[in-house]
Amino acid sequence: MQLILNTFGASLRKEGQMFLVLSGDTKHKIAAGKVESILISTGVHISTDAVELALKNNIEIFLLDKYGNPIGRFWHVRMGSTARIRRAQLMLSESENGLQFGLRWVRAKFENQIEFLKALRSRRTRLSAELTAATESIADNLEKLNNITGAIEEIRGRVLGIEGSAGKVYWDVFAKLVPGQFAFNGRSKRPAKDAFNAILNYGYGVLYGLTEKAVILSGLDPYIGFVHTDHYNKVSLVFDVIEKYRIWAEQCILQLFSKKALKKNFFETTRAGMYLGDEGKKVFLPAFNQFLDEQVRYKKRNVRRRDVIQLELHAFAQELLKTTKDTMERKFK
Repeated sequence: MQLILNTFGASLRKEGQMFLVLSGDTKHKIAAGKVESILISTGVHISTDAVELALKNNIEIFLLDKYGNPIGRFWHVRMGSTARIRRAQLMLSESENGLQFGLRWVRAKFENQIEFLKALRSRRTRLSAELTAATESIADNLEKLNNITGAIEEIRGRVLGIEGSAGKVYWDVFAKLVPGQFAFNGRSKRPAKDAFNAILNYGYGVLYGLTEKAVILSGLDPYIGFVHTDHYNKVSLVFDVIEKYRIWAEQCILQLFSKKALKKNFFETTRAGMYLGDEGKKVFLPAFNQFLDEQVRYKKRNVRRRDVIQLELHAFAQELLKTTKDTMERKFK
């Protein structure tokens, strides 16, 4: 289990081989053997004895800021699960197997886009032909991705080209789905050139935060990527992983457009470009959080969308360990 303490004034102590959680007049005892990780927000107290108990049981402690983002961690000086996961990640980052891991997220992005456009086609019959053509074009690019071969750096370059080609098709048809006053001419990142890209960039920003948090809590190194290569201060793995989940921001924003919930005065224009203003954030953030909190079917159970990222990255970390173990065993047979 993951032990989360986010109540201001709460404390975590040690009692025997148990964690003692105190919050107001309530007390809870939890066996160390049942805890996988501990998340502590600002305003929560923890004793050094509790830290020692956690580290001796290979339980990582994460310190979170008031927004829930990781800002620090404790782990044992001995090599634990996080060190093994990161070593496996580093070993695979420059291998063909590692690149195949990264390509999964790109494939998932294409598959999500195809499914999304097909669903829209049944409701936007006026654009049926355009949506069909876009779906087929993205499917063709997915096929190219599935059949890609060559040296690792060659493949990385080709992947970027395939993504660019599919992305142009996707955004060209997406532009026809938004109201005329929010029309846009392709993607523009930071700063955005128009209102649509401004809200999309903001939505992606929320997803970046969720994804980076999930990467860190899974024991993975956010700076070691598979498709996106590692550069100083570049969270390459986050850039890889988020590809699968971008569709959530796009779906939520299109829903808001359909409900006519977005207005021109929600956006601010500066010399650099356009941004989502405070009034726009008051509308978008609650709607997006509600969307992320909706339950979806995942591996035969209902979970919140936002929790899917964490579950998938935990599973990915374990798969990395197994892959490197199997590779080493074959190497020394």
